[in-house]
Formats: sequence, structure tokens, C-alpha cells
Amino acid sequence: MTELPTKAQLREWISDNPGQTSKRDIAKAFNVKGAARIDLKRLLKELEAEGHLEKRRRTYRDPDKLPPVTILHVLVPTPDGDLFLKPMEWHGEGPEPRVIYVPRQADPALGEGDRILGRLAEVKGEEYQYEARLIRRIGQNPKRVLGVFRKQTEGGRIVPIDKGDDKEWHVPTGATGGAQDGELVEGEQSSPRSRMGLPQARITERLGDPSAPKAVSLIAIHQHGIPDDFPDDVVEEADRQKPAGLKGREDLRDLPLITIDPSDARDHDDAVYAMPDPDPENEGGHVVWVAIADVAYYVCPGSALDREARMRGNSTYFPDRVVPMLPDRLSGDLCSLHEGVPRACLAVRMRLSAEGALVGHDFHRGLMRSAASLNYEEVQDAMDGAPNDKCKPLMKTVLEPLYAAYHAARKAREARQPLDLDLPERRIVLSDAGEVTSVNFKDRLDAHRLIEEFMILANVAAGETLVTKRQPLLFRVHEEPSPEKLEALRETARASGMTLAKGQVLQTRHLNQLLNAAAGSDFAELINLATLRSMTQAYYGPENFGHFGLALRTYAHFTSPIRRYADLMVHRALITAHGWGQDGLSDADIDGMARMGEHISETERRSMTAERDTTDRYLAAYLAERVGNEFEGRISGIARFGVFVKLDGTGADGLVPIRSLGREFFHYDREAQTLMGADSGRVISMGQRVTVRLAEAVPVTGGLMLELLAIDDKAMSGGASARGARTPKRKQARSRIKQGKDKRKVKRQRK
Repeated sequence: MTELPTKAQLREWISDNPGQTSKRDIAKAFNVKGAARIDLKRLLKELEAEGHLEKRRRTYRDPDKLPPVTILHVLVPTPDGDLFLKPMEWHGEGPEPRVIYVPRQADPALGEGDRILGRLAEVKGEEYQYEARLIRRIGQNPKRVLGVFRKQTEGGRIVPIDKGDDKEWHVPTGATGGAQDGELVEGEQSSPRSRMGLPQARITERLGDPSAPKAVSLIAIHQHGIPDDFPDDVVEEADRQKPAGLKGREDLRDLPLITIDPSDARDHDDAVYAMPDPDPENEGGHVVWVAIADVAYYVCPGSALDREARMRGNSTYFPDRVVPMLPDRLSGDLCSLHEGVPRACLAVRMRLSAEGALVGHDFHRGLMRSAASLNYEEVQDAMDGAPNDKCKPLMKTVLEPLYAAYHAARKAREARQPLDLDLPERRIVLSDAGEVTSVNFKDRLDAHRLIEEFMILANVAAGETLVTKRQPLLFRVHEEPSPEKLEALRETARASGMTLAKGQVLQTRHLNQLLNAAAGSDFAELINLATLRSMTQAYYGPENFGHFGLALRTYAHFTSPIRRYADLMVHRALITAHGWGQDGLSDADIDGMARMGEHISETERRSMTAERDTTDRYLAAYLAERVGNEFEGRISGIARFGVFVKLDGTGADGLVPIRSLGREFFHYDREAQTLMGADSGRVISMGQRVTVRLAEAVPVTGGLMLELLAIDDKAMSGGASARGARTPKRKQARSRIKQGKDKRKVKRQRK
């Protein structure tokens, strides 16, 4: 009887011989003949069902490896001139592998956007996994543009909606796709720009009226390439999921865990509970439970759901819609901790001292049942002495112990002194039709701070647990500011009459001292914004460099796996570390940890940019009816081309173009962040109070143009020359600038 290979032997052969993966090749390699071929076919089908193999026509291949011949997309050249390629199709469990292009002397030059059919060779010990040789170039991925179509006699033009892009595109007759004048369209380049004319484009999609209220977030989705439709196989896989049972889990259904979320929240992915610590060795201490939806149970490595979630990286939130990371069957149902419904969870039990220090923690994979779904406002009202019918029965057993634990945790926070920025979050209120009805700032309640503090503690516990167990993970990293950014902050502080000392190891408490000095003054908002701008951008990575802003040595995102892939990876790491099942980290997850960190850091930045652009467009739409009105504000930025002003009330940012400041020339001092009039000697600097007139508001781009009327209650007069007065020479103005710099240098030396 023919001896069949094991599944492990089959996987190894297919992985090592990507060019010989037909059933006939495999049978020949293992000398499988006759009726044994039926059993071999069964083994291959089982491996395919388990996700270890992928069948392509009559061949099998390892889904965690690229086929030897594949279609590749050419990326932007690196600073060293290397060309990396992106596989057009990847079904592996981990991040897609890196492919470098190795040209031969006779190969044509390739550029960004080209597509090629390439032959791959796997390599070891390099920062990339494959080398590619050109078989043939098969076409280009043309540049895309989103804009408003303007119809002309012959064809028309696309006017881009991006504030920073003033290049129009010509659309020939026959390439308009039936677009009407004024419609929002998406187009792609159809020919290169000539010396004398505009680049040509053809319209690929009509998106409707750009002024329609609900088009605002749609513009951002298209502009930033955020995937907003789930493929059919992903939706089908989500719809097939069934609620998790108690098998293999701890029964936590008797714990009165509650969720506290915004009043309009659609999903509830975290629940909390607290009680006094019964341990006599922790007198006055607290036990805090944080339970998080067990997304890893439903989204397994290598599944269609996993591939889609990994590609999206995170959910993106707009005022009128959410582009979720997971289909609604999971995000709004099975992974949402609804009141009174059993739900799978990963929970951490944390012990806090009377002073709020985290003295112990342990993790559990369980089944919970939320005792109540509450919102921030009703919880705050209850603690302020006005509980509603839902909160009354929970006061003594749930809410008061939660607040007692929170007050202890706040003591530890104050001792740690994380960065304490005071930057209220804007809230855009929309009507049912999607029009902006008001713009205000969200209240910061103790109920918000309670949940925020417990989530931070749970994230710390997750990071510390995985480090102790030597389990690979993605940390949330926030490195300290660069010397250049710190010097810019010192300049802003100095211009505001404050100081940030030099010559010391920077800690968040030093920045808090500056923020406290500015609190209550006219410069409070400016110093907060300048401090925020001095910070480096947080990112995900497998190396632990700490979290500067939170003043924490170890930090990992654990609390939002519904909306962040990083948290899902941490959940899998905890599952693997505790031996809770086969749905933990895969080998591909571990091998591709660094690339995964880079990818989801990029998708996070993409979402933040899209959300910010959408807010700008909504604000421009809100202010469009107020063109000509006067507003108070503060100078928030100085550039060679103009002055940025943040308006009171809405927090909207607008630009005063330098050409509108008068006829005189303005000297730009980058170091001091000032503009000085060459004739009048007037100095415009950061933080000054201003009165402006709204000259233009363009909802499609989100741009606001302002006219400067007064600075610090002194009216702008258009420059001394306009008044006919005797004007100082420009050389004298330059001399004053130089003297001002010399004075700053003398002051620095004295310090």
C-alpha cells in the first residue's frame, strides 16, 4: 500500500517547490499512485479548508507565499533609488511581503504606477522577502483626481477639490462619462502633461452634487482611498458567525459589568466594574475589572474577515457616518457588549493601591453579561446627585465603587504627570438632512475621564503581561520631541513671556509647568497648540520605546479591537501567551510584526487626515452663509505666504494671505515666527488677538480666506505708505529685525 505524506510534509513540499504544485507534480514527488491519489486529493482539500493551502485552477500553493510569477505594482523609488513592488494580490495571514525589483541591462525604465508581470525568487536575510525580474510591462496605474467637473464647448475640465492642488485637468469630448456641469467626479490621467497644455483625464465615476450635505465625508473617503464597501465574501463570512458559548471560558456573567459610552454610540466594546479590594495587605485598595469584546474569536488569522480588517487597519469616523473596520454583524452585534446579552470577552482584573498604583493584574477569557448600557451624561448626573431610574439601583453597588477607584487612580496619574493638554474637542451637530446646525465643543466630564483612565490602566496591564511572558506584540510608541521642535516651542513660549528651561532631560512635568503658567492667560490656547505641535506622532511597533505623552514605560493598545487592528493583534498575543486556543498569533503575524506596525500606523494617519479634512469642509459649509461677517480670533501660525487665524467659537482655521496685508513688503522671520512690515515696522506674531472679516468660504475644499481688520484692538491701516506719512527706510526695518535677534541671543547667553 502506498504510504501517504503527512500534512506537514505536503505543506513543506509546496512551500519549497512553488513551480511544481499541480496534483500530478505532488503525487510524483511522493510516489503516490493508483487509488492512493484519491486519499492525496482528500488531504489537499483538508489543507485548503484549514487555510494552509490555496487552490488556483489545477495547482496548489502556500497562501503565505507569493506565486513564482505574479502581477506587481511599482511603488515610489526610495531615496537610494531602489524600486519596491507591491503584489496586486495577496492572501497570506501576515502583511504582504516586500519585493525589490532587480533590473537587467536591457530592461526598460520603470516608474511609479507601472504594472509588470514579474518572476519572483525568494531571498533570506534581507529586509525584503523576494527579488523580481521583469517578464513584461503590462500597463500603468494612472494617477487619479477628485474634483468638480466644469463643462466646456469641447469636453470640460476637472477642478481638484484638494486645497493644496491648483492644477486643473482637461477632459476631452467622449471622456466625460456623461458628467454634468458642477458634478463631483473621479477621474484618471489618460495622457501626460504637455509643455503647453493641461494633463488629460477621463472621468471614471460620477459622485453627484458636491454641495450636497452628505457628500462631505464621501469626498474624504474617495480622496484618501478609504475602503468603504465590504467584499461579498467578507460579509458572508461575518453573517455565518454564531455567538460564542461558555466552552473554554470563565463564567463572568454574575459580575455587574456596565458599559459607559456616548449617547449616540452604536457599539459597546468595553465594560467596567470596581469593588474594594478584600485583601488585607492592600488596605484601602480597589479591584477594577475591564472587559473587552473578544473579537479574536470571530476574526481568525488568514480568514477573509482578517484580510479585510488588516487592510483597513482601523475604523474611520465622520460626523455623519462611520467607515468600520469590521462588518456590522460583528461591530454592531456579536462583538458589541449589549445590555443583558451574553458576550465573549477578554477581561483584565486589576488591583490598585489606595494611592491608585497598579499593584497586580491578571487576564481572563470569559463570557460576560452587561448589567446596564449607560451614557456619560446620565452617569455624571447620577454622581452629581440626580440619578435617573436606570442609575438609581446601581449607585451603591456599581457607580460609587467605580468613582472611588477612579479617584485613587487619579492620584497616581497626578504623581506620574502625563502631558496635560487642554484642547477641547469640537462637536459638529448635523440635521437629519446632513446640514450643520451648530458647532460647539464637547464637555469633558469626570465620567469621560473615568473610562479613559481605566482604559489606560488596562492597556498598561496588557503590555506588561506580554513583556513578562516574552510574547511578541505591537507596542503603542510615543517618542519624546525632537530638539528642533522643542526649540520652536521655546521660541513660542519666549514670545509669550514664558520660559521652557534648557539643559535638562525633558519630562512631561516640565511641559506641564509651561502649560500651567499659560493657563487662564490670553496665551493659553496658543501654548497648548504649540506644545501639541512639538510632539512626535505616535506609532505602532514591535520595539518598546515607551509612551512619552502618557509618561509610561510600557503601553499597548488592548481596549478597542472592534475599531483598531493593533488591539486585535494584542488580543491574539494574550491568547497565545495564556494558551487559550488556536486563534492567537500566527507565525505570519509574528514574522511580519514590524511591517504590520508600519502599515496600521499609515492607515491611522490616513484616517486622521480624512477626518480633519471633513471637519474643515463642514466648518466651511457652516460659515459660507456668514461671508462678510466679522470674527474674533487668535493668530495660530505664521508663514512666508500669510497668517493663520483660529476663530473663536468654532475653532475653524483660516488664512490671511500676505498680499492682503497692505502694499508694503513683509519680512518673514522663521526663527521668531513673525512678519515685520518693511515700511511701517509693524510686527505680526503668534498668539496676537485679531479681528478678521470672512472673505471666502469654500465647502468643497474646506478653505477659509480672511481679511485682517485689527491686531490687539489696533486697526490695520494698510501700511504707513497708504497714510502718506513719512516712512522708515527698509534698511532701518531690517536693522530692527537684526537687533531683535541680537537681543534674543544676549538673553540666551545670560541664561
